[in-house]
Amino acid sequence: MSVERVYIVDDDPDVRQATSFLVATAGYATVALEGAEALLTAISAETAGCLVLDVRLPGMDGLQLQRELRRRGVRLPIVFITGHGDIPMAVEAISEGALDFLEKPFGAETLLRRIAEALERDRQRREQQRSAAALEARLAQLTPREHQVMEGILAGKLNKVIGYELGMSTRTVEVHRARLLDKLGARNASELVRMVLTGEGQVP
Repeated sequence: MSVERVYIVDDDPDVRQATSFLVATAGYATVALEGAEALLTAISAETAGCLVLDVRLPGMDGLQLQRELRRRGVRLPIVFITGHGDIPMAVEAISEGALDFLEKPFGAETLLRRIAEALERDRQRREQQRSAAALEARLAQLTPREHQVMEGILAGKLNKVIGYELGMSTRTVEVHRARLLDKLGARNASELVRMVLTGEGQVP
């Protein structure tokens, strides 16, 4: 499992050091970096945690970096900080998925509160990914017939209708139904529908 970290990216060494000290003192593992290229080298789509990004970075700025991270499949929550913010930039950052946009000087408690929210959002994201992966693995265990029966169940069809369409007895449909529910860890058809449509299987 990836270690949860707060990545702080700011080209001002004093701000970077002060922010890193504040976050570390609050008990978070921190990584302080000076620019976009350093961050892109340090993280991947599997990285856990959140980002605290200065929007005014040399080279690739914070908003460009946000788009590049998305292109690479990195979904870490972002808290933007800036000393030169304006409304259009804030609107763009939030519309692109940033958690917040804080202007310097920001209060320590405000930043820490946003970081806590960002980390919780990332934990939920990773839990959903694990859940979806578990469901996908279970779906892969189904036989072709079980897949066909499942499609009938998802369409709201009765066992006898599924049997008629697939050329099998109602009893055979019931056997396939029981087996696929067991493989997917669903207690009944309603739970099966919820799991498949939301992609939220139980993590073993």
